[in-house]
Amino acid sequence: MHKIITFAIPCYNSAADMDHGITSILEGSDFAEDVEIVIVDDGSQDETAAKADEWAQRYPSIIRAVHQENGGHGIAVLTGIREAQGTYYKVVDSDDWLDGSALATMLSILRGFEERGMQVDLFISNYVYEKVYENKRTTISYRGALPRKKVFTWDKIGYFRPDQNLLMHSLTYRTEVVRAANLPLPAHTFYVDNIYAYVPLPLCKTMYYADIDLYRYFIGREGQSVNEATMIRRLDQQFRITRIMMHAYHLYQDVPESRLASYMMGYFTMMMAVCSVFSKLSGDEANKAESKKLWAELKEYDERMYRHARGGILGIGTNLPTKAGEKTSIALYRAASKIFKFN
Repeated sequence: MHKIITFAIPCYNSAADMDHGITSILEGSDFAEDVEIVIVDDGSQDETAAKADEWAQRYPSIIRAVHQENGGHGIAVLTGIREAQGTYYKVVDSDDWLDGSALATMLSILRGFEERGMQVDLFISNYVYEKVYENKRTTISYRGALPRKKVFTWDKIGYFRPDQNLLMHSLTYRTEVVRAANLPLPAHTFYVDNIYAYVPLPLCKTMYYADIDLYRYFIGREGQSVNEATMIRRLDQQFRITRIMMHAYHLYQDVPESRLASYMMGYFTMMMAVCSVFSKLSGDEANKAESKKLWAELKEYDERMYRHARGGILGIGTNLPTKAGEKTSIALYRAASKIFKFN
């Protein structure tokens, strides 16, 4: 049967978590035959592979299990893209889940497009930070930034607040579009979701925003990739991802849609700011030197992008000189984190 959408679930040692997300898709879609779930077992050492095969055996017309040597989250995402049979493609991390009623709404919209012989390149929906250990949740919506209930182009978008960046959780690409992006996702590297949410955007010519709280993002576990201590420990990977994003585009030359270029510039500036502030949080002089090197590399690569990034509030605020300036930059980051719920 034709598949309207493929949900890819990258799994590495996910046996304890994966059932919830898989069940949420099955039940939210009412076990629909036009939905596909591809479980990508990324060389797991626990019971993930066996559980993936069990799910595929129970629902062979909906679920497929793919096994590969360990390559990291990005390689698992690429495998999902390669294997996808659906018109649309969405990544659901193995410890996250989808809201049932929101998923039903999403599928109704996508099916409606196909019935009318149309497609969109990008379907956008809200996501919710589920801070389970704190019994709190924070919803990230795009009200005010995106038109609702209509197909639109980039010239119709508005201003995105710092907490409104389009993240992997909010994006469902048309499969052929994300394939055409040839995503440069490195192996064994965290934070590849930033590349996923950045590089394909200029290829997306038509969008639709559904104001539904679809994706439930589990956050707050010790050792999670967005945990502050973990981010400091993996700062080399943050530098790697930011460099890839830097070299993906000369934004003001390669992206003709001015509002899209402006949005992407804001997203990239945030990535540069993260590198700056976390190099200071680390207290490691080597990290601070690498951050300065990254800024110098940006200036050499594209001076206009450098001016926008370094001369804006984020660039200035996260690169204040002197020891006192460092403390101020860190204090500003902590205040912004509380306001915008970054992690």
